[in-house]
Amino acid sequence: MSRSSLGRRALLQGLAASTVFAAPAVADEREAIAFVALGDWGRRGKRSQRQVAQVMGVTARDLASRFVLSAGDNFYPAGVKSVDDPHWRASFEDVYDAPALQTPWYAALGNHDYRGAVQAQIDYTALSSRWRMPSRYFKIGGEALGSSLLDLFVIDTAPLVDGGNYDEMLQQMARGHRERHDDAQQIAWLERELSRSRAPWKIVMGHHPIYSGGHGDSPELVEKVAPLLEAHGVQAYVNGHDHSLQHIRRGRVDYICTGSGADAGDKVEAVAGTRFCLSRPGFAAFRLEAETLDLEFRDLEGQAVYRARLPREGAGGARANA
Repeated sequence: MSRSSLGRRALLQGLAASTVFAAPAVADEREAIAFVALGDWGRRGKRSQRQVAQVMGVTARDLASRFVLSAGDNFYPAGVKSVDDPHWRASFEDVYDAPALQTPWYAALGNHDYRGAVQAQIDYTALSSRWRMPSRYFKIGGEALGSSLLDLFVIDTAPLVDGGNYDEMLQQMARGHRERHDDAQQIAWLERELSRSRAPWKIVMGHHPIYSGGHGDSPELVEKVAPLLEAHGVQAYVNGHDHSLQHIRRGRVDYICTGSGADAGDKVEAVAGTRFCLSRPGFAAFRLEAETLDLEFRDLEGQAVYRARLPREGAGGARANA
């Protein structure tokens, strides 16, 4: 595609996006909002991706979901090459085609995305009516989300976790995508933005788990990110990477893994704080009210395999029903 054609397409689709997804009216703080979340999904519709997508579309319709959270590893095995990569259509546009999923997708980057052109996923934001990745890490406030209840913080965990991962460095270098990042700058940004937030609810999303019964804890995130979540009243951290569904509670924070958007099979077991874990394709659905966040995991058959009600202040733990 020529540069001029790309520019025309960006202009037309950008105008369409601004028309369809102008910031929704901010809801009354007492009004509940719903959204869905998944990670590790971009398989060109193969494995269980399409089946999970269909069920998620039905759930999003029933809940009147306002947006989708995508927890990284958006495209396997090695991200996308450009904004025109056929992977976009084969793994995203043609799979998540349910009407209820034509809402903003707030997307994090995963380690497999870093094996491709990260900038292409950022640039696709200007071409898409729903893809939202304005930068490697970003905040979405209540005005954009359509609710004064919530601020969302999307972080880029791959540089924080994989800086010393020799195998991951080789994977990136072999494809010509090895990048350097200032980890301290991102952590300083997160601390600054969390301290400024006055939203009753704060959710942070990143690809890698902080605490995990699958791949295991991420020591770098335990050291650098977990203390910020506790200090600034973050109620939930959403992640992928582990191809499973997990709910872990440590301190005052609920850690929610929804990394089985296309397949499962990773070994998962209970660890300290585990409320639920299951290796099965599926996704998470949320309903947020002023004082509670309802979490539900659904599998590829559409069955609710776990439900929990999480209190805003984190006192007394979560009430759960498997």
